[in-house]
Amino acid sequence: MASSPSPTIPTIFSPARRRAVRARMRVLQQRPNAARFLADDMAEDVLERLAFLRHEPQRALLIGDVTGQLTEALSAQGCDVVRADPAPVAGEVAVDEEQPLPFAEGFDLIASLGTLDTVNDLPGAMVHLRRALRPDGLAVISMMGAGSVTGLRALMLEADGDRPAARIHPQVDVRAGGQLLQRAGFADPVIDSRSLKVSYRSLRGLVDDVHAQGLGCCLQRKAPPLGRSGWTRAQQAFERLSTETKFIEEFEILTLSGWAKPLRAPKF
Repeated sequence: MASSPSPTIPTIFSPARRRAVRARMRVLQQRPNAARFLADDMAEDVLERLAFLRHEPQRALLIGDVTGQLTEALSAQGCDVVRADPAPVAGEVAVDEEQPLPFAEGFDLIASLGTLDTVNDLPGAMVHLRRALRPDGLAVISMMGAGSVTGLRALMLEADGDRPAARIHPQVDVRAGGQLLQRAGFADPVIDSRSLKVSYRSLRGLVDDVHAQGLGCCLQRKAPPLGRSGWTRAQQAFERLSTETKFIEEFEILTLSGWAKPLRAPKF
């Protein structure tokens, strides 16, 4: 009996644009006033989870540790840390999460910080992470989740007028995150979401924070330029939607974690 062909993975994101967005982020992060609240929150969350679980990794793979905060903390604990990124800088290894990870030895911790929401084959990427873990290893995957930057979405819709364009990519919600962990074969999966609310006094400040944290659009189908008139409409909408001269934006962080150990049969 002939095997059925594997389903074609839809191309939602452009790998080249994805790398370009992250490369720009790495340049912007060199500025002393660059926004880092998302990277800081994700790194602190991983450390808190490790402390709570009493998991002391001996060898860790950190993907997307932009600030180096997690690397520094784990190294201080005697952990052998490998840093990687889709757009690496000096001291990091280049990775394409949709391909098997290029490491001969396994890890007892893999942390992915803010990169997996822009891959085309997210289930496949999570399978690759699972296979790169040692037995009883832990994966912690943080990414921007559904409900993020709803304010900016509304501004862009007004800016585009009668011809809206896709400028912000779709995101994963909590329910889908749980299904992804199960499909990838992780044991004892944990899924949670938390929100960071940030106030802005200018549209430019919001856009700068988005770019500095690698949240720019990397969809395969590039949207047309906003143009001066579109930017003016967006600024007018920003002022109208602001309260007491402040515009509140919400950044939703989805975190998925699971273990590399045999799955337990359900109890009935």
